[in-house]
Amino acid sequence: MDIEEKVETKYDSSAIQVLEGLEAVRKRPGMYIGSTSSRGLHHLVWEIVDNAIDEALAGYCKHIEVTINKDNSVTVKDDGRGIPVDVHPKTGKSTVETVYTVLHAGGKFGGGGYKVSGGLHGVGASVVNALSDWVEVKVYKNGNVYYQRYSSGGHPDDDLKIIGQCDANRTGTTVQFKPDDQIFTETTVFDYDILKTRLKELAFLNKGLRISLYDDREADKKDSFCYEGGLVEYVEMLNKNKNPIHDTIVDIDGEDNDIRVEVALQYNETYNSSIYSFVNNITTPEGGTHEDGVRRALTRILNKYAIGAGLLKDKDDSLTGDDVREGITMIISIKHPNPQFEGQTKTKLGNSEVRGITDKIFSEAFERFLMENPAQAKVIVEKSMTASRARVAAKKARELTRRKGDLDITNFYGKLSDCKSKDASVSEIFLVEGDSAGGSAIKGRDSMTQAILPLRGKILNVEKARLDRALSNEEIRTIITAFGTGIGEEFDLSKLRYNKIIIMTDADVDGSHIRVLLLTLFYRFFRPIVEAGHVYAAQPPLFVIKHGKTIKYVLNEQERDEYLASLSPNTKYDIMRMKGLGEMDAEELNETTMDINKRILRQITVDDAISADEVFSKLMGEEVEPRREFIETNATYVENLDI
Repeated sequence: MDIEEKVETKYDSSAIQVLEGLEAVRKRPGMYIGSTSSRGLHHLVWEIVDNAIDEALAGYCKHIEVTINKDNSVTVKDDGRGIPVDVHPKTGKSTVETVYTVLHAGGKFGGGGYKVSGGLHGVGASVVNALSDWVEVKVYKNGNVYYQRYSSGGHPDDDLKIIGQCDANRTGTTVQFKPDDQIFTETTVFDYDILKTRLKELAFLNKGLRISLYDDREADKKDSFCYEGGLVEYVEMLNKNKNPIHDTIVDIDGEDNDIRVEVALQYNETYNSSIYSFVNNITTPEGGTHEDGVRRALTRILNKYAIGAGLLKDKDDSLTGDDVREGITMIISIKHPNPQFEGQTKTKLGNSEVRGITDKIFSEAFERFLMENPAQAKVIVEKSMTASRARVAAKKARELTRRKGDLDITNFYGKLSDCKSKDASVSEIFLVEGDSAGGSAIKGRDSMTQAILPLRGKILNVEKARLDRALSNEEIRTIITAFGTGIGEEFDLSKLRYNKIIIMTDADVDGSHIRVLLLTLFYRFFRPIVEAGHVYAAQPPLFVIKHGKTIKYVLNEQERDEYLASLSPNTKYDIMRMKGLGEMDAEELNETTMDINKRILRQITVDDAISADEVFSKLMGEEVEPRREFIETNATYVENLDI
């Protein structure tokens, strides 16, 4: 359409839409819960649980129970004070009805209800109501059981009323809701493991609070979490599959200017840092001022101690932040009465005053720990000094991965066949298992947008290697150079040369191993690439079905059986198991795995960094026993094992 063209539309008062009450939430649910996918569905539970957590933070709630009911509704029960039941002066309705039908109504907005509250938005109850088929609320208070039900987009069926009596000392709130399948069209089925992971995390972050999870859809499926040690037990769990280098987990707990700071840390023999931070129980993957203050203090205090103990002779040999963070597992959790978030996902803390507060509280306590535990302090410093020496070696090795001016990367190490396009947004690179498959891929690709990098054999397992050793590996150097982002302290996501990084390996044991080795490399050294959604796994078909002139490729046995069942009974047909990538010719590889109009790609995401870290440590780390336990536990779920 030319700029001069105009579309004739009526633009007067009738074009301006006014959404009443909870209509705005139903109209744009993604604005309130992120999406209407499985993630948004489970967010409904977090909003109600956050309200119960607020009661725990205020010191009134000791036990939260979450139940997935047989009809796939969810019940959240707490033993807090119970939502107030009196008439709200501003709305003229009961406070319960106000909380569940008025946006931004709650105790989180400076009314004195809570000093600190969990969650990001404080709109939980009313949003859950708006996006549910129905909601039932019971409040136990004053010896009475108060009840109200909402349906039809969040409207109350009746006024709040007393439906029975209870023990005079009993208090609390029970909320049951069923998500609206007109909103959550993808799924309304709750995933037990997703709920379990987050509720376990909340129990770690709220010392002494018991959180129980029940699944009435299956007999005897339940879990209960309560950690009197809080973050110390969290670090202990995260280091379970690693070898700690000192016995005592550093435990720091302090408060300044109504901001409570908790930190727990312990070093292990690995070469990666695992630092996770939270504000009011919400994870802050982008960090922020609370994390900045602790990181700054960690580097300063370890340098000060090392020089004072004579372990470092010269200030010119000072340890860097990367040095002192090697092998650390650390949890940072703060409770802030008025957090301000920034960043792309609004999960980066921006309050400037927090940096100095976390620095002060952490540095004083950590310095005291080092002075009182000289043997453990020495082990920590020596670990950091070894990392420093490796950093110098890595700096020299890194020079080999830098592109020199207009270097023709097409012939880099004689491996990469680059694409013609220099537009990263449309370019993609296939990491292909073996030279044979690489040759077919080069012939079958779209050379304008598709680059091919054949990999010879299995790359180094970086879970067991420092950066300097990784950089001495030719395959890894080739990958780093091809990506263009640099690595370590020089990493720059904006320089990524390809929008899609596609791992293309066979569907056998060797192919799976290569894929896991690559994912380990990406997660440890290129994590922002994974987090930004640039990494994919190609899915070659397992079978080809031919009947008449029709050729149908299917991914697995289930898809094969479903397709065959759809054919008329009199059809003649041939089924063949697909050959490995290296045995496919260029046309087959293009047709099944590379053509953007026909292929199937699986995007690799890291929704839960802590769980991902645990899995990589378990499967790829030095410890054998956790790996054996994982295999024994999950062996029963294997349907097709290609050996």
